[in-house]
Amino acid sequence: MKNLYVMGTPGSGKTSAGLGLALKFRQEGLRVAYFKPVGSPAAAASREDEDAVLMKQVLRMEQPLENIVPYMAGPNYLSGRHNSCESMKTIRAAYESVVSGNDMVIIGGAGFPHIMGCLGLDAASLAQELTAVPVFVIRIENDYSLDHAIFINSYMQCKGVPVYGNIFHNVPRPLQAKTQGIYRPVLEEFGYRTLGVVPSQPEITSPSVKEYYDVLGGEVLAGGDKMDRIVEDIVIGAMTAESALGYLRRAANKAVITGGDRSAVALAALETNTSALILTGGLYPDVKVVARAEQKGVPLILVHLDTYTTIEKMSEVTRRIRADDEKAVNMALANTEKHIDWRGILKALQ
Repeated sequence: MKNLYVMGTPGSGKTSAGLGLALKFRQEGLRVAYFKPVGSPAAAASREDEDAVLMKQVLRMEQPLENIVPYMAGPNYLSGRHNSCESMKTIRAAYESVVSGNDMVIIGGAGFPHIMGCLGLDAASLAQELTAVPVFVIRIENDYSLDHAIFINSYMQCKGVPVYGNIFHNVPRPLQAKTQGIYRPVLEEFGYRTLGVVPSQPEITSPSVKEYYDVLGGEVLAGGDKMDRIVEDIVIGAMTAESALGYLRRAANKAVITGGDRSAVALAALETNTSALILTGGLYPDVKVVARAEQKGVPLILVHLDTYTTIEKMSEVTRRIRADDEKAVNMALANTEKHIDWRGILKALQ
């Protein structure tokens, strides 16, 4: 039995895909473990990789986290002293401790396939070292996303570890028809297999208000008990107060970003389907805004950042599946059963 190497980019859904496949293979009677050679902390204050924490709990793994994720690397990992041979030995030793007693290991890729290529710990090198079958999870945003997928497939093929297949994951509703009618056929014209198209499901793929707050920091002025609300869209409240209401009604379950001194826009946002109101610049709002947010049950967050920096930080946030989120865990399995050719993947591993 070979291992499965699940690659992707941030927000692609590779965690959900890996989780769903692990659960499905376990249902088929296989003993499945998880391994992530190169992890990354979710926040500066954390030293744990959230994917590893999730999979350790869901798969009831007894191995310590430092064995499941032997290497933690941030964007400045070269600042420390590293030896590529020693690093690979460390990863190999940790892998051996995880694979023992199991039939299969789901290997989680780093944030991007190229990460740690300087040390020979990129996805291609690790898949080859660990004798794993690569699967690439595609995050489709536009035509460039397909270009990137074709490039990754071609590169892996050149390195001698061809991608077994691709999974279009978290496909937004407006792009679902184009994915089936254009992206999938083009990918297959190049000789690269499609293993499934998983539509986006906001209830499990959209970040929560708390996940944005964890990145932005600041102060919660109201609605602190509603931080689990999902955010499907982000709207910048830069319009005039007169036009705000009509504009804000166009988006549902949104986070509205505006200055703390723009009370009229903030109040207009609270009269629409708003998941969170984020006030920038460190400017405290009128007491009427705080009172209305509390009345409506809308989290009101004051951040000491400018609007541009706030938007930039929010663009990096993706939904994280937690082991205690039964709905998300069950949906990951359901998506695998309904949308992904898991039988074909299992056959390739045997």
